Amino acid sequence: MGFLINCPNCGERNAYEFRFGGEISNRPKPDATQKEWADYLYVRRNVAGEEREWCYHNFGCRKWFISLRNTVTNEVLLTMWPEEDL
Repeated sequence: MGFLINCPNCGERNAYEFRFGGEISNRPKPDATQKEWADYLYVRRNVAGEEREWCYHNFGCRKWFISLRNTVTNEVLLTMWPEEDL
């Protein structure tokens, strides 16, 4: 059947319906240095294991949500709305 992602709004859908938005990181404070902003924009942790990522349901509800994905096995362990993220 292929790789499925569970959209919190639409349910399980083919992974091709989604757009990857990158790993979630904390936005720098407004008075951050140029280096802090550059790190935020360009430096990724690229962990081997569980990582929180942004996901966009491009061919469905067109909403952003958070997925918890194991980067080694590519298994999506959990999906949630941003306000549900702890």
